[in-house]
Amino acid sequence: MNANVKTFTSENWDGEVLKSTNPVLVDFWASWCNPCRMIAPIVDSIADKYAGKVSVGKLNVDEYPAISGDYGVRGIPTLLLFKNGQVAEQIVGVHPKEHLTKILDKHI
Repeated sequence: MNANVKTFTSENWDGEVLKSTNPVLVDFWASWCNPCRMIAPIVDSIADKYAGKVSVGKLNVDEYPAISGDYGVRGIPTLLLFKNGQVAEQIVGVHPKEHLTKILDKHI
C-alpha cells in the first residue's frame, strides 16, 4: 500500500477523519470488489499529488460495516470527502482521476 494512503478503522476514525484539520478523502472498499481494485491506483496517485493538503485513506466495508452504514454507503467503491467532520462530496463508482481532482481542488 502507498505510504500516503492511510487505513481507517473504528479506532482511528474520529481522530483521523472527523477531527482532521485537512479535508479527508475516504475510499470505502472491499477486497472482493473489482471496481475497487480499478480505482485503487487512482486513489494512490491522488494521495501522492495532494500529500499535505488532503488526507487520503481507505476503509474496508466488510471489516467496519457500522461506519459504512452510518454514512449510507450502499455501493462500492464510494469515495466520501470530509471537510470539518462533515461529508462535503460523495462519489460512487469508478471515475477518471481528472474528475476526482476537480472535486478536490474546489475544497482546498
